Amino acid sequence: MTDGETFRLAYVPGVTPAKWVNVWTERLPDVPITLSMAPTPEVVALLRDGGADAGFVRLPIDRDGLNVIPLYVETTVVVTPKDHAVTAADEVTLADLADDDIFHPLDDALQWTTLPGRPAFTRPPTTAETIPLVASGTGLVLVPQSLARLYHRKDLTYRPVTDAPQSQIGLTWLTDATTDLMEDFIGIVRGRTVNSSRGRPPPHHPRKNQKTSTKTPHPSPQKPQRPTPLSPPYRYRRARPCSR
Repeated sequence: MTDGETFRLAYVPGVTPAKWVNVWTERLPDVPITLSMAPTPEVVALLRDGGADAGFVRLPIDRDGLNVIPLYVETTVVVTPKDHAVTAADEVTLADLADDDIFHPLDDALQWTTLPGRPAFTRPPTTAETIPLVASGTGLVLVPQSLARLYHRKDLTYRPVTDAPQSQIGLTWLTDATTDLMEDFIGIVRGRTVNSSRGRPPPHHPRKNQKTSTKTPHPSPQKPQRPTPLSPPYRYRRARPCSR
């Protein structure tokens, strides 16, 4: 580690990196970690331009020159006003939304083969800009559950959509930039302990006032063992009386 070294982490909206960052600051307190949030295309661009060391992205991405570790798959939900008919059920299907106007933002996090419902009157640039339109009652939007939580409003709610495409989160970094710090972060994300064989354990420091003996210990004398009596190699038999 050199003076002034920093680990730069980029992540997409919806990902909460706090749990990994907290472990990082405990294990590597001398290496600051900086965070930047951006859509997946911008996170990948940061990595390729040298503006970030690692990134959490929504898959799939162009993996050319990148290492990718798939992490987890998110539940897809439909965001709707609280008084919408959809809220009567605990979960819905795409068929249940066939007669609803559905917004499809330009930064949609889901990969669709066929868009659900009916097209809404506009395509907002971002999911964040779509949420106020949903609150106005002009349509619904389907997003990963983490985004529904991120853009939560008191006048909105959401329900799981059981047959909708799902978004997968992955950790990615440049193949040519697998540094020691990158290995440390991979270990944290994978849940390895600090003493893992693939991690870099901290150097051992002896406790203060702990004295190290230089004397050669003498072997303790062994007590003589009593000889074990031998068992006879035969068994005694009763003598039979002689018959006359």
